[in-house]
Amino acid sequence: MQFNAKIYVAGHRGMVGSAIMRTLESKGYTNIITRTHSELDLIRQQDVEDFFNAEKPEYVFLAAAKVGGIHANNTYRAEFIYQNIMIAANIIDAAFRCGVRKLLNLGSSCIYPKLATQPMKESELLGGYLEETNEPYAIAKIAAIKLCQSYNQQYGTDFISAMPTNLYGINDNYHPENSHVLPALIRRFHEAKMSNSPEVVVWGTGSAKREFLFADDLADACFFLMENYSGDEHVNLGTGIEVTIRELAETVKQVVGFAGNLSFDTTKPDGTPRKLLDCSKLHQLGWKHTTPLIKGVELAYNDYKKITVES
Repeated sequence: MQFNAKIYVAGHRGMVGSAIMRTLESKGYTNIITRTHSELDLIRQQDVEDFFNAEKPEYVFLAAAKVGGIHANNTYRAEFIYQNIMIAANIIDAAFRCGVRKLLNLGSSCIYPKLATQPMKESELLGGYLEETNEPYAIAKIAAIKLCQSYNQQYGTDFISAMPTNLYGINDNYHPENSHVLPALIRRFHEAKMSNSPEVVVWGTGSAKREFLFADDLADACFFLMENYSGDEHVNLGTGIEVTIRELAETVKQVVGFAGNLSFDTTKPDGTPRKLLDCSKLHQLGWKHTTPLIKGVELAYNDYKKITVES
């Protein structure tokens, strides 16, 4: 991408979109277009078409989405499938009609089957049943991948898709019910520390394994793919490193400085035993993450403290 190229970042206020903004600005890109939700409702097709016709971006980072944790995905199933399908369909089609040179579509590792072989290769897509709790969201993200593939194959566009693992970082969502596991733990340990609670209880046995990628590393990977990859197959974005929930909780406990006890409620479910992406394709292309988990948690916690002070 030329430094004066016109770049549209959809979802620039979210954790991923804001990280992409920081990455682009740090690399010297200044001609970046953004719109807040109140300025542009991405679910409305005509509004999206009008925006693209007026602005004519050359490159698009599609990071806009309705996102949330297990509770939110399972509770607001209609909103998750409808809004995410509409956002992707409207932006991808408008990008084609306006002659966008390249588009990067961001998805999620939840696109893979519930019982996928671990670590999960890109070829596992559509190889089995999805996890029931986030199936509507996953189907919307699979549809976005297929939209990019179909436009490439029929019209010769250069639309690529990237599927990140569990993300965390600056500008994360710390909602007590709708957040993901890592920001939820940061909030829980911080509140326990502030209230001098003797104990923090985590659901499950702590033995389930998960992979985490710092949002600014993700943004760097997205920029790398935009510069170096073209193809119909999506690319997994992750670290290739997994930790148990117990190890994760102990890391957050250490970073927050909580002095009480950590215990596990084994009557609660662990969820999927493992959820690790095979990132060999990304590594072979020449990109690897640079932020260790403990450093990323420190950065995220510092950001969370700023949020709590401001609010």
